[in-house]
Amino acid sequence: MMTRRMLGQTLVAGAAAALFPAEAPAQQDLPRARNVVLVHGLFADGSCWSEVIPRLQATGLNVTSVQNPLTTFEEAVASAQRVLSRQEGPTVLVGHSFSGMIVTEAGVDPKVSALVYVAARAPDAGEDYTALAKTYPTPPASAGILFDGDEGRLSEAAFLKDFAGDLPADRAKVLFAVQQPFHKALLTGRTTQAAWRSKPSFYAVSTEDRTINPDLERFMAKRMNARIVELKASHLSLISHAQDIADLILEAAGQPRARR
Repeated sequence: MMTRRMLGQTLVAGAAAALFPAEAPAQQDLPRARNVVLVHGLFADGSCWSEVIPRLQATGLNVTSVQNPLTTFEEAVASAQRVLSRQEGPTVLVGHSFSGMIVTEAGVDPKVSALVYVAARAPDAGEDYTALAKTYPTPPASAGILFDGDEGRLSEAAFLKDFAGDLPADRAKVLFAVQQPFHKALLTGRTTQAAWRSKPSFYAVSTEDRTINPDLERFMAKRMNARIVELKASHLSLISHAQDIADLILEAAGQPRARR
């Protein structure tokens, strides 16, 4: 017997197959990128890439971590676009979590040679991501969001268990301390274009994710015909599996993997 959830997922998948034919951009013969731009999502700041950055820099790449203002979607996209405007040559644009929306929107920049999504949202142009997410079970972290007026943040308990569940508690508490609140208005934004339709795309699925449903991640990654890797990780694979994330970014940059 088909449940409501199964019906919802079937309808979404069927619509995707009908409306979004599989025409993945070729991932072979990628231009050798000179730059990597990293964008953080909710409940974080630019320092969340601190484990990935040195691994990329060691290969000679120019790396910049955007400080996402987490105010409105338009302002968040503009912050990434300003950083992209300063790059010279092919650039890999990388987004974690919510910032997958930013990568999807800003990634149409001609400098962007490839996109990398790390446990990230990956909507189509104009798509209601919230409606899509509701066709999957609600992840536990959602219950831990606290609001102070228009600003939202994760409680410490939810942060440690549902956001950074595979990190040592002392490391997770440091990340909790630099958590930046987001504005409610940020969540109302929608993409107007989908860069993954024209750019080679890569996706790291976190199989133990309690912030975005792993099956939703798989659906989005498959829909964009991304090069997919699955990591037994929490939502913060960019920290707990930093080398794997760096390797995926290096692949997107057309460079050999870093030595382990």
